[in-house]
Order: sequence, then structure tokens, then C-alpha cells
Amino acid sequence: MSKAKYTSIGGQALIEGILMKSPEKTALCVRTPDGGIDTSFMEEKRLTQKCKIFGWPIIRGVIGFAESLIQGYKALMISADKSGFTDLEEEKEKTEKDEKKESRFLNIIMMVGLVLGLALAVILFMYLPYWCVSGIEWLCDTTIKSKILRSGIEQLIKLVIFVGYVWLVSFMKDIKRVFMYHGAEHKTIFCYEKGLELNVENVRQQKRFHPRCGTSFMILMILISVIFSTVVQMIYPPIYDFGWIWVITKILMVPFICGVGYEVLKACGRYDNFLTRIISAPGMWLQRLTTKEPEDDMIEIAIAALKACEPKIPDVERNDDNI
Repeated sequence: MSKAKYTSIGGQALIEGILMKSPEKTALCVRTPDGGIDTSFMEEKRLTQKCKIFGWPIIRGVIGFAESLIQGYKALMISADKSGFTDLEEEKEKTEKDEKKESRFLNIIMMVGLVLGLALAVILFMYLPYWCVSGIEWLCDTTIKSKILRSGIEQLIKLVIFVGYVWLVSFMKDIKRVFMYHGAEHKTIFCYEKGLELNVENVRQQKRFHPRCGTSFMILMILISVIFSTVVQMIYPPIYDFGWIWVITKILMVPFICGVGYEVLKACGRYDNFLTRIISAPGMWLQRLTTKEPEDDMIEIAIAALKACEPKIPDVERNDDNI
């Protein structure tokens, strides 16, 4: 009988590829234009390994989230090049001077994109819900006195915006393929956790919804923010009357929400019981949008990525019925 195991291996769907990350290394596998599989490794300098305090609960979630965003963006750019999404041959013909100039230009573009992205996120997920609640109060000519109700309405609006955005982009052809690779990543991790041989047939039979998915993390952050927002409003009720102060307060709460969300998601991935299933349910449902059934060649990429980063000793072994 095969031994099932808990693992902290996680991944990210890329452009025609998958990134798999274990405690030991991070592997990146991409389908090249000639049909082959390009495997490379990303060097990591994890802050949690440099300073013990960064490995503490809550704090490690904030650090890990920031590092994942940076690493994920780099991996996405690498996959775009190796898959032929960008014209790599033209890049090779450029002189070193031209490459340096282009590198600076790309860095500027990335910074501008990051700033605009953060500004859009603040408007959509911080200001817009606040304005909507204020609009409801104005239309109904009343004031919502319940702090829980007010926070609930704000977070519901935020959730609708997030789900609506994901639903709309899922119709894009390139994004749909990324979501298919996302499904391949989840299925492969499930196959590995069950202790089964990593082959296309075994992987294809697995579920594509995983409790440790980043999609679940985003939903958890929204739900946890309801609790944080309510507590802050109960401690200092007038804060909601000052829109910009309330928005800044919510921005300052993001690291704490992120840290708590990480710990909750980690627990849901490690334990399978009634409580963790309830907590995981919203994120698992949303994965119906962010994951699609993969093709066999996508599963091959996921298997190659997991094998490349597989730790020599599994994190923890446990019985099949505990998965």
C-alpha cells in the first residue's frame, strides 16, 4: 500500500509552464516552441532562513506572500520568453549595450505597472466598497449603525468585484490556458500527496481543487478582513466617518490579515476535518473559475516540475484516509 504524505510543495501556473516550489528548491518547467520541456531552477534567498523572527507565525505569512509575488512575476517573465510568447531570437541578436538599455526600460515599465496596479487595487478594493456603502446609506436616507453589518456589506462588495474580475478574465484564451496549467499543478500535487506514481494517467484522475491554493488565500483574506474591520470600528466608531483615514487604516491592516490568512490556509492544507472544510469551501468553490481540466501535455509539464523540486525526504507521512 502506498504511503500518503503531507507536503508543503506549492506551485504557480505560468505561460505554457508551471513553477513548483518545495522547501529545498524551486523548479520552473516550460513547454518550448519545439515541443520540448525546458527545466530550470530559480535561486532563492529566503528571509525566513536569514532571520529567525521572519519565520515566526503571522510574520512568515507576510514575508512569504511578498516573496511569492516577486518570484512569481520573475517566473512569469521567464516562461513568456522560453515558451516563445516573446521573440527570444531577436533579444539574442542585440548588443550588450542595447540589452542594458532595454533592461533599464523594462524595469521602469515594471515599476510603473506595479504602481498603477497598486493604485487600481486601492480604488477597487478599498475606496469603491466604502463609496458603495455610503451610496446605500444616501439612497436609503439612513445610517447603518451595526459595525458587523457595515463591514459585511463592504466585504461582500469587495468579494463580488474580485469574483467578477476573475470570471471576466477566464474568457480570455491565454488566461484560460494558464488556468488549465493551474489545474494540472493541483492534480499533480494531489497525486504526489497520495503516494501514487507520478504519471499522466494517475494525475488525470485527481481533483483539481486544492485547499492550499492561492485562490483560497485571496478569499480567506477578504473573509478575515471582515473580522479585523469590525474590531477596529468597535474600538473606534468615528473612524468610518473619515473616508481617507479608514482607507489608510485598511491598508495598514493588510499585513496582519495576510499573516493570519497564511496560517489558516496552512492549517487547512494540513488537516482535513469539518472545520477546515468549512473554511476552505469558499476558496474551493472559486477554484472552479481559476482551474480548468488540463490537457495531457500540460500534466507532463506539472509532473516534470514536481519531480525536479521533489525533496529527498517528504515533509510528513500519514495514512491515506487522513487526506
